[in-house]
Amino acid sequence: MTVPAALLALEDGTVFRGSGFGAEGESFGEAVFNTGMAGYQEVLTDPSYAGQIVTMTAPQQGNYGMHAEQAESGAIQVAAFAVTEASRRSSSPRADSTLPEALSAAGVVAIECIDTRRLTRRIRDVGAMRAAVSTRDLDPASLVARVRKTGGMAGADLARTVTTTTPYEAGTLVGPADRARGRVWRIAAYDFGIKRNILRMLAAAGLDATVFPAETPAAEVAAGGFDGILLSNGPGDPAATSYGVAAASELLGRLPLFGICLGHQLLGLALGGRTFKMPFGHRGVNQPVRETRTGEVRITSHNHGFAVDPAGWERDPDGTARTVFGRVEVSHRNLNDGTIEGLRCLDVPAFSVQYHPEAAPGPHDAAGHFLEFRALIEAHGGPGRSRGKVESGRSPRGGG
Repeated sequence: MTVPAALLALEDGTVFRGSGFGAEGESFGEAVFNTGMAGYQEVLTDPSYAGQIVTMTAPQQGNYGMHAEQAESGAIQVAAFAVTEASRRSSSPRADSTLPEALSAAGVVAIECIDTRRLTRRIRDVGAMRAAVSTRDLDPASLVARVRKTGGMAGADLARTVTTTTPYEAGTLVGPADRARGRVWRIAAYDFGIKRNILRMLAAAGLDATVFPAETPAAEVAAGGFDGILLSNGPGDPAATSYGVAAASELLGRLPLFGICLGHQLLGLALGGRTFKMPFGHRGVNQPVRETRTGEVRITSHNHGFAVDPAGWERDPDGTARTVFGRVEVSHRNLNDGTIEGLRCLDVPAFSVQYHPEAAPGPHDAAGHFLEFRALIEAHGGPGRSRGKVESGRSPRGGG
């Protein structure tokens, strides 16, 4: 089999020559890196990576192949994929295909045999940049010039490109073994790019989700008799996701609300705060986060290039923020760079985390936030019609 030559070009003029191992063609996006040692399938299928060319820092990818049950959505979502070496065979008997086969079938361009350490250091030094991977245009000057004509991630509204087009019951994706025993509460989940493991973890906590398109009006959700609201993860600039901010603003104080990743940023904006684009973001499974009340440190999974601005609110002497919805405290901080990792509203039932408590394949330190959401619903007795007992088996802990 002939292996095509491939080129990865950054907007600053840096280029990497390698070999293609997915689909032939070319793709443009934002160059980012992920530091996870495993979990490449979860990365590839996470809708939060839409529009991004993802580099994995671990040198070999594809060792255990691709398996449908480990996908976080119904498709490969990344714009392109870059690795040091891609395995052509799978060590897992459960695999449906190899990594190169899956990328080729999905029409996703990928490049290997490049120095991913050098690429990662360049992104860390300069910041996340516009980029392209091509097996067609192998002229560095030409490809760099074309990259510089593309749009960046700032101002990009991408949630509407990955959301469901129609509402659906999460039970269509959650099996009997994923369901909790006991009372089940009904929640509405806004799909800004929701991961399937969020639905599994909600079900394990006794929260039965109906998933709604990202642009669903808040009035429609509020009239549905739900007990709580989830704002999901997703791609793009949170400030450009104006419909998500509007929905959060209208639903705050009416129903208990939980935001994850992009949902956390949308809650911050709905509270009158601001967001900013980080130099190269957090992407990986090894970010230490400290809870401000207890001092407890959790190792968490991340995938975000924007963060909530701590200077977005007026503050009381104790550091509590004053917002249009009352007092808000910063519940979690990142120990690497001090960025905000969580918010907790003190006068309305709402909280959010920047990281991924549903992390698949892990770590699972933060999985308890789903039970925290359930407790918030129980404490505030939402207007919905909670359901009775649902038979179930074991509770999953982050299986993709």
